[in-house]
Amino acid sequence: MLRSASPAEIAAMREQLRDSLEAGALGLSTGLAYASAFSAATGEVKQLAEELTAFGAVYTTHLRSEFEPVLEAMAEAFDIGRHARSPVIISHLKCAGAGNWGRSPQLLAALEKAAQGHPVGCDCYPYAASSSTLDLKQVTDAFRITITWSTPHPDQGGRDLKDIAADWGLSLLDAARTLQPAGAVYYGMDESDVERIMAHPLSMIGSDGLPEDPFPHPRLWGAFPRVLGHFSRDKKLFALHTAVHKMTGLSAARFALHERGLIREGYWADLVLFNPHTVRDVADFKDPQRAAEGIDGVWVNGQLSYADGKPQGQRQGRFLPRSGSLVKGFADTKTPT
Repeated sequence: MLRSASPAEIAAMREQLRDSLEAGALGLSTGLAYASAFSAATGEVKQLAEELTAFGAVYTTHLRSEFEPVLEAMAEAFDIGRHARSPVIISHLKCAGAGNWGRSPQLLAALEKAAQGHPVGCDCYPYAASSSTLDLKQVTDAFRITITWSTPHPDQGGRDLKDIAADWGLSLLDAARTLQPAGAVYYGMDESDVERIMAHPLSMIGSDGLPEDPFPHPRLWGAFPRVLGHFSRDKKLFALHTAVHKMTGLSAARFALHERGLIREGYWADLVLFNPHTVRDVADFKDPQRAAEGIDGVWVNGQLSYADGKPQGQRQGRFLPRSGSLVKGFADTKTPT
């Protein structure tokens, strides 16, 4: 909706959220940067978040802005969490846009300050490029933009927006309008900011991948092996056990996934067998759908699901409901040694 919700609509959303929480949902997630939710005022989100309180459920958010107003957007997220007495996770924290590069110390300082009095955290993905729907607010000539898909012009998938605009004799903005609805990769971050956020103790690793994207961001296939190989082994950004914990035990603790995320007697056997000397991401922006190297096997709920470079045909995944309050998981997230 390109407007605020009415009182009746808010009541209906609260009822849907309450039903979902009773069925085991982890919490409420918002995407306030997107056109469909941008018109939702802070007060509207607070009313929805009030449903989280009784369940100890989490509030996760794609911030209202990841560009210059990012600190204000973070403050809004923390305000909503405090109002609901709910843990807060900022989804894929970043400094987006060339004018924002180098501000990661400010963002992390704000995160740390909020964490002193409230359970908060964030996730990030290991790339200096993002991917989402084609957003006219992000169209710029300050950095490269690649179109991943377009409903009216599917033949333009995989091409840079500036090249499409030049071929059509249009401005970048008019070309983007012509392509919509569409998806895009935005090369709008600085690598040092990505590394600083990724290495922070409050940060988990996520892929933010889009499985149905016909020309996806390589993070869909490469995010986790990239952390293990490129950032941990090659760049020594953090130790291997820290890299593993950021994508397993820390996530399981934050989201109260009972008996998950650690190799421990009595826990579910969700395992990845990899060679720490050879594991690496192979997917890139030219050929994004390539399986990683150095991964020998994957077990899901104790069943072998991937071996010899291919799926084993068994689908052993299951829905994981919330196991009680998520608040405790933010206090007990130290990296195992």
